[in-house]
Amino acid sequence: MGTFSITVMAGDGIGPEVTAQARIVLETIGRQYGHTFNFHQALIGLAALEAEGVAISDATLALCQQSDAILFGAVGGASHNTPPEKRPEQGLLRLRKELQLFANLRPVRPFQALLDASTIKAEVLQGTDMLVVRELTGGIYFGKPSEIRQTAQGREAIDTLIYTEAEIERILRTSFELARGRRKRVASVDKANVLSSSRLWREIATRVAADYPDIEFEHLLVDACSMHLIRRPASFDVIVTENMFGDILTDEAAMLSGSMGMLPSASLGTRQTAYGTFGLYEPIHGSAPDIVGQEKANPIAAILSAALLLRYSLGLNREADAVEQAVEQTIEAGYRTADIHESGKTLLTTKAMGQHIAEAIAPVPQR
Repeated sequence: MGTFSITVMAGDGIGPEVTAQARIVLETIGRQYGHTFNFHQALIGLAALEAEGVAISDATLALCQQSDAILFGAVGGASHNTPPEKRPEQGLLRLRKELQLFANLRPVRPFQALLDASTIKAEVLQGTDMLVVRELTGGIYFGKPSEIRQTAQGREAIDTLIYTEAEIERILRTSFELARGRRKRVASVDKANVLSSSRLWREIATRVAADYPDIEFEHLLVDACSMHLIRRPASFDVIVTENMFGDILTDEAAMLSGSMGMLPSASLGTRQTAYGTFGLYEPIHGSAPDIVGQEKANPIAAILSAALLLRYSLGLNREADAVEQAVEQTIEAGYRTADIHESGKTLLTTKAMGQHIAEAIAPVPQR
């Protein structure tokens, strides 16, 4: 039994809708297992820009630093023509960078009852259980310069992809350590036939792999990996890659689960709390402004992100297992949100799905 501090940043679009259900599930865990979760609300993204003039304030960053973990929703919704400093995504990028949340873990394990919800054949999906480890604080999303500029020949655009040796080695070692607790296989994904950053990545990956002789290791070009994710997804255990490749590949991998509304993520940093590793937990989907307020959003990715929060930042493995089992039981019982609905199943709203999952959390056995 413990008392924990969690900063809740629901963000934009459907973020508040799905995060509310994740919080209800955590509150249920608290009641049944005797824990106290102190939730602190904070603004980010469009909401922060409107109220505070910036996508994330210094005060919010300080609040996050004082918490044991962050429960996050989604940001986005501004026009692509909006100046960079006024884009809501800048709040999330600053949060990742300043809190050193360098390791983004995205587990992909399709539920047996949802194999037919994917467009991939069920026999291809069978046995899929992978963890994509995405480097989160380097690469092209953070490189400078990044701008559109006027020249004598017309406008041109530039983005800068930069990685240091230390950044690459850090994420690779994280991946190998995680693989030791799984099926001991690592695939390092790059574009070494074209990019200098990838050639450095591959060189360091080869060197790091030599320190882990118990781990089966392979290099994959990103285009080949994208094909194999569809062709043989069950062959992967841990995939490690740089920032942009990881972003794209996990959106593709989400379709193995049937919907982006099913995939959680954990962004872990260097800071250790009294209970585990400080981190930010969020569904991989965006703000989905087209369905805001319609009760169509799938809260499962947010709820599974809360389970990762319990496991990695609070050290509550039994409680994390209880949440994951409740989600699986709810799916097996035939309950579905619109994105994964199929004939003969029960269609639920966002709130109803959250309620069913919370009710399915098994009570603590009496001693």
